[in-house]
Amino acid sequence: MSRPGFFLADAEATERAGAALAQCPGLKQVRQIHLQGDLGAGKTTLVRGLLHALGHRGTVRSPTYTLLEPYELPGLTVLHFDLYRVADPEELEYLGVREQSDARTLWLVEWPDRGAGWLPAPELVASLRQDGDGRRLSFSGPQAGTISAQMGDF
Repeated sequence: MSRPGFFLADAEATERAGAALAQCPGLKQVRQIHLQGDLGAGKTTLVRGLLHALGHRGTVRSPTYTLLEPYELPGLTVLHFDLYRVADPEELEYLGVREQSDARTLWLVEWPDRGAGWLPAPELVASLRQDGDGRRLSFSGPQAGTISAQMGDF
């Protein structure tokens, strides 16, 4: 019996999954993606694949210490958050990004539970979990069915 989601054997497969996500037409309907998984699960690796497929040519850093890494791409601003070190969601108000929640801005949020009550509801949640020697990527949220179908076998 197969499990739902996508099996990712290694970091390269995780980057390919991020690239496949970037190519989904349904991604245009998404303004918030919440990324869930344990430390080292591959959240930033998934983001790296997505950003490179969207046209970013530089390094993709985990915003663990800065909380936020912005990326300006043609026609799209991507805000990559890592809220692991946030103790109180009100700390996020000081980032001054609430007004950047428009149709040309995509928020990618690692550790979204740390921003509960401050973050808008996501259209897509990407969860990465240990699965044998690899990881399993699954989606939930309003756009999950559309995105999963569009990714196919990527």
